[in-house]
Amino acid sequence: MRYFYSFLFYSAIPLIISRLLWRSLKNPAYRHRIFERFGFYQKNYFQNVIWFHAVSVGESEALFPLIRLIQTRHPQLQILITTTTPTGSARVRAVLGDSVQHVYLPYDLPDVVARFLNAFKPKIAVIVETEIWANLYHACAKKQIPLYLINARLSEKSVRGYQKIPALVLPALTAITKIATQTEADKPRFIQIGAKSENVQNLGNIKFDVTIADEVLSQGQRLKNQLCKHRFVFLAASTHEGEEILLLNAYKNLKKQIPELLLAIAPRHPERFNHVENLANQANLKTITRTSNQICQPDTDVFLIDTLGELKLFYATADLAFVGGSFVPIGGHNVLEPAAVGVPVLFGLEMQNFAFIAEKMLAENAAIQCENVEKLESAILELYHQPELRNLLVSNAKHFIAQNQGATERIYELLFSQINTATK
Repeated sequence: MRYFYSFLFYSAIPLIISRLLWRSLKNPAYRHRIFERFGFYQKNYFQNVIWFHAVSVGESEALFPLIRLIQTRHPQLQILITTTTPTGSARVRAVLGDSVQHVYLPYDLPDVVARFLNAFKPKIAVIVETEIWANLYHACAKKQIPLYLINARLSEKSVRGYQKIPALVLPALTAITKIATQTEADKPRFIQIGAKSENVQNLGNIKFDVTIADEVLSQGQRLKNQLCKHRFVFLAASTHEGEEILLLNAYKNLKKQIPELLLAIAPRHPERFNHVENLANQANLKTITRTSNQICQPDTDVFLIDTLGELKLFYATADLAFVGGSFVPIGGHNVLEPAAVGVPVLFGLEMQNFAFIAEKMLAENAAIQCENVEKLESAILELYHQPELRNLLVSNAKHFIAQNQGATERIYELLFSQINTATK
C-alpha cells in the first residue's frame, strides 16, 4: 500500500508545484525555498538534532514554550523546527530566530525523506498534533529514530477516514514510540485506528500553557491610546473567507447603537489582506491599515491588521474578541490566547478543532458561543452595556486556563529520557 501511495504522490508532483505557484500569486512566499520541500538545501546544517514539526502558526505558537524549556535545560542541543506553511515559517523565525534551525517539512516521498534525514540526522522526531506520513514514519523506524506524536488530537471524522486505509495507517502508527493526546476522548480514537493502547496516554493540551508577557499587555494599552483612544474595540481575529462580510454588516448594525465602536480585523492568511480591505471599502466603511501607520479618526470604521505576529498585542488593545474560522466550516482557532490576554471571547458553532476547549469554556461561563451573526450582535450589545459581565468572562476564562496548565512539563518529562540520550 505504501508503494502505491508513493506512486500516486510522485504522479501528483506537477500538480503540487502548480498549486504552490498558483498560491504564490497572492503570497509570493509560496514560491520561495521550494527545493527545501524536496530535501535539497543550499547550505550545511547541524546534524544530530532534536527535530520538531509544527504545520503552521497555531502549532508553532503552541510549541514555543516547550522549545524554550528544552533550550533552558539543554542549551547545548541543536534544535530543528519544520513547518509546512510560509506563515508558520515566518513565525518560527520571528520568535526563535537563529536559536533553532528551520526548513520546510519535506514531501512524503522516499528519496525526499531520505535526503532530509541524511541532512539533519535527527536523534528524536516530535510531531505536533496529527500529522501521519507513511514514508516519513517508515524511514524514522528504519533508522531507529524515536518518534513522538504530541498534543495529538483526532476527530471522529478523521477516525472514519483513517479506518478506510488501514494498510497505510497501521505501519505508520507502529513506527510511533509514544502518542501524547490532548484529551481523554482522543485516546480511544487513536487506538481505534490501530495504535497500541500502551503507547497512548493523555498528557493534556500544551496550548493551555500560553504565556502573555506583562510587556505585551502594557504595549497593547499604549497602542490603544495611540491608535484608537476612546473607541470600543471589537477585534475579529483569524477570519476566513465568508466571515468578514458578515462582520462588516454586523458592524454597520451595531454602530447605530454603539457610536464609539471600532471593528479591527486580522485575517488568518496574509494573502487575503488586500481582499478584506476591498470588502470594507466596498461596504463604504472608512478603513485604515496597520501598515499605513495612521491613527484612527472619529469616523474610522475598520482597522485592518495587515501584519503577522502582532495578534497578542492587538488582543491587548481590544474590548471584545471574536475568534474566526468558527462561522464557516474551518473548525475554529485558538480561543485560549485572547482569554489569557484578558479579553472576553466569542466564537461561532464551527469549533471542531477545539471542541473540548469550547465545551469546557462554555460550561465554565468563560466564553460566549454565537450560532449566527445576529446572536453575535446581541452578545456584543449585552457585553457593551454590562462591563461586569465582561469582567466575569475574563475571570472565569483565566481560572479555566490555570486549571488545565502543565502539559508542557508533562510532555518534556515524556521526552526527557530520549533528550538525555541525545545529549550524551
